[in-house]
Amino acid sequence: MLLEIFGFLRLSFVDIVDIAVVALIIYVVFHWLRGSSAMNIFIAILFLFVIRIIAVGLNMKLLSALMGTVVDVGAIALVVIFQPEIRQFLGRVGRSGIARGGRSLTDRILHREGDALPPAAVKEVVAACAAMAEQKTGALIVIRHRNNLEDIIATGDRLDADIRERLLENIFFKDSPLHDGAVVLGGGRIVAARCTLPMTERTDLPARYGMRHKSAVGLTERSDADVIVVSEQRGTISFVHEGVIREGVNRYELRQLLGPSKE
Repeated sequence: MLLEIFGFLRLSFVDIVDIAVVALIIYVVFHWLRGSSAMNIFIAILFLFVIRIIAVGLNMKLLSALMGTVVDVGAIALVVIFQPEIRQFLGRVGRSGIARGGRSLTDRILHREGDALPPAAVKEVVAACAAMAEQKTGALIVIRHRNNLEDIIATGDRLDADIRERLLENIFFKDSPLHDGAVVLGGGRIVAARCTLPMTERTDLPARYGMRHKSAVGLTERSDADVIVVSEQRGTISFVHEGVIREGVNRYELRQLLGPSKE
């Protein structure tokens, strides 16, 4: 009887495909929003949508009209509420590697090449990170790739300097005016310092991760950049790629992660 009310008694092949596609979309959205503050909002919206389906199936005209208005207006509100998540998702789609060599569809269309660090620069960065970890000097180093990160660079001070171990150590020295923020590396140069990175909205990160780790995750969620974090409290080196933190990296592992083979 219940199946007859909702019109699901006679299922065609198109109906099965329709249900499967909707289920897949819901699964992808749940996976996409997992651990973020937007998850509760999405569940509430999904609950309202289910109520509307039930109301339409039971021919409850007043409730159907009310839920229809809420859903229609909510579609506009969703764009505003989920603006960061939508931007992050579209960014991931745009840079996803679906061809040989890991180049995304956008990169192939725009003929963009990866901005990898040269071997000499890798050596200087690894040496600086190892020294700062030993001295427990906090550091946040962004390695730019295909995304130019101009919005991030604009928040700091442009340098355009050679990548040198001592220069990086001096920048992050606690009394340096440039130590508070991130350094952006690109084109084999130190592009900018004292840059502000976006914070992640994830709530599932361990409590031991501080502001540097959270901002590193936030940037790598929104771009193809990699971030090196040197912990001031623990004296450890972390490598963050696509929102995933690899903690306790030694200098040899860091050299491999930064090497040309990574691109």
